[in-house]
Amino acid sequence: MSMEIHPLIILAVGIATVVGMILVLRLNAFLALITAAILVSLMAPGPIAEKISRVALAFGASAGTIGIVIALAAIIGTCLMESGAADRIVRFFLRVLGEKRASTALMGSGFVLAVPVFFDTVFYLLVPLGRSLFRRTGTHYLKYVLAIACGGAITHTLVPPTPGPLLMAANLGIDLGVMILIGIAVALPAAVAGLAFAGWADRRMPVPMRAIGGITEPKPPRDDMLPPLGLAILPVALPVLLITANTILKTMADSEHAARVVAEDVVDAGGFLGPIGADDLPPDSPLALLNALLTDAGLDRDAPSAEAIAVAMNEHVLGNRGADRALSASNLSRMSDAEVERANRLVLEELYPETVLRRHEWETPLRRTSNLAALVGDANFALLLSAAVSMLLLVRQRRHGREEIAKLVEQSLMSAGVIILITAAGGAFGAMLQQAQIGEVLEDAFGSGDAPGAAGRPGLILLFVGFGVSAVLKVAQGSSTVAMITASGIITALIPTAGVEALGYHPAYLATAIGSGSLIGSWMNDSGFWVFAKMSGLTEAEALKSWTPLLLVLGTVGLIVSLILAVALPLTGLA
Repeated sequence: MSMEIHPLIILAVGIATVVGMILVLRLNAFLALITAAILVSLMAPGPIAEKISRVALAFGASAGTIGIVIALAAIIGTCLMESGAADRIVRFFLRVLGEKRASTALMGSGFVLAVPVFFDTVFYLLVPLGRSLFRRTGTHYLKYVLAIACGGAITHTLVPPTPGPLLMAANLGIDLGVMILIGIAVALPAAVAGLAFAGWADRRMPVPMRAIGGITEPKPPRDDMLPPLGLAILPVALPVLLITANTILKTMADSEHAARVVAEDVVDAGGFLGPIGADDLPPDSPLALLNALLTDAGLDRDAPSAEAIAVAMNEHVLGNRGADRALSASNLSRMSDAEVERANRLVLEELYPETVLRRHEWETPLRRTSNLAALVGDANFALLLSAAVSMLLLVRQRRHGREEIAKLVEQSLMSAGVIILITAAGGAFGAMLQQAQIGEVLEDAFGSGDAPGAAGRPGLILLFVGFGVSAVLKVAQGSSTVAMITASGIITALIPTAGVEALGYHPAYLATAIGSGSLIGSWMNDSGFWVFAKMSGLTEAEALKSWTPLLLVLGTVGLIVSLILAVALPLTGLA
C-alpha cells in the first residue's frame, strides 16, 4: 500500500467502477459510488488506518449538507400533488397564455413544478393535460409532450433543491441562492430553445395519440376542488424567495467592505510601522508576512501617511486568501472577499493596540439584517417552512387527518432516503478523488493559470471538461443525477489549487455546464427515456427521434449560455 499510484490511473479506476457496476452488473448507484469511493481512497495517498474512515466522514459531510433539504423537498412535492396545488399552477399557465400557446403553458408548468418535484412525477401530472388538449385540437400531440419534458428536464438538472444541482452546489462551494438564480438564468434560454425544437419536431414527425396500456389516466379534479393560486404557489415560491433574499442581503452587506482600512483607522502611522521594522522577526510570524506584503506594496517607510498605509493594506494585505500570503490561519478558500478581509483585519487588530489601529465595526445595520436573513434563508429552515405550509395546504384542501398525513410523509421520506444515499455516496466519491491529488496533475498538464499567456485558459477548459465528463457518464449509465454528482466530484478535484478565484468566473457556471452535460445522450438506459416513451404512448424509435435530440438541444444551449455568462458576467465578486 506504500507504492504510489498515478492520480490519473486512480481516476480511471474510479470512473470504470461506477460505470461498470451500474451498467454491467446492474447494481444500485449507491453501491457503485460508495465502492468507487473506497477503491479510490485505498489507492490515494494517506495513512492506511484512515483510508476507510475518511470515506465514511466524507459521506457524512455530504449527507449533512444535502440530506435535510432533499427529504423536505420530497415532502413538499408529495403535498403539492395531493393537495391539487400543482394542478392549480398548471391551469393558471393555461388560462394566462391561452389554448393557442398551450405548449408554452405546459413548458412553463413543467419548469416551475420540477424545482421541488422530481421529473417523473411532473411528467405524470402534466401528460393527461397534453392528451386532453390534443382531444380538443386534434393536432400538436408531440409538441405538447415534448414541451412538458422540456420544462421539467431543464430545471431538474440546473435548479436546486433537486438532488443533482444541490450536491453540485455543495461540492463546488456555491451559495444556494446564487445557484438558484444562475440555474434559472441558464435554464430559461435552454427551455425556449427546447420549445422551438418541439414545434419543429412536431411538424416534421407528427405522432398520433395512442391508448396507454396498463396506465389509468388520472381524472382532472374540478376547479372548485383546487386551492387558490396564491396558496398553491406558496410552497414553491417561499423557499426560493427566502434563499434568494439571504443571498442578496449578504451580497449587499459584503459590498460595504466594513473591514477595509480607511485613513482615519490609522491613528499612529509611525507606530504602525514600528513592530514590523524589527530585525529579529520570526520568519513564519504574521508580522514578518505583513512586513513582506507592505514591502511588495512599495510603502514609503521613511514618511508613511495614514492614507498610504490604508491603500497598501486594502490592496496588498486584507484581500489575501492564499495559505502562504494570508495573515489569518483560518480556511479562507470558501469565504467571500469581505469575510476574507475581516479575518485578516482581526489578526491586525490582535497585533496592534487601539492607539495605533482603530477597531472596525463589522455588525453594521445592513449586516444585522443580513444575519437575520441568513437564519430564515438557510436552505434547511426555508424548506422546513415550505414543508409545513404544504402540509397545512393539504389538510385545508383534503381534510386529511393526522394518520393520513403521517403516512404520506413517511412515503415521501422513504423515496427521499434512496436519493440521499446516492447523493451522499457521490459526495464521498468526489472527496476521495480530491485526496488522490488529481487536480494538481491536470493543473500541471493544462498549465497554471498564473503562467504567462495562460490567463483564464484553465477556467474555460474546465467548463468543457465538466460538460464532457458529465455527458460521457450520462451516456454510459443513464442517470442524470449520478452523472452530475460524479462529474462535479471530479471537477472539484480539478479546480486549480489557487481556488475558485483562479477560474475567472463564478463556479456556478461550472455547475450549469455539468448539469447541461448530464442531459446529453439520453437513450434506453435512462429511466427518463422510458417515462417519456411509455407515458406518452410513443414507440422506442419515436422517443429516440424526439426525446433524445430534445435533451441534446437543451444540454448544448445550456453549455453555450454558461460560456457566454461566464465571459460576459463572471460574478467573481460573489465567489
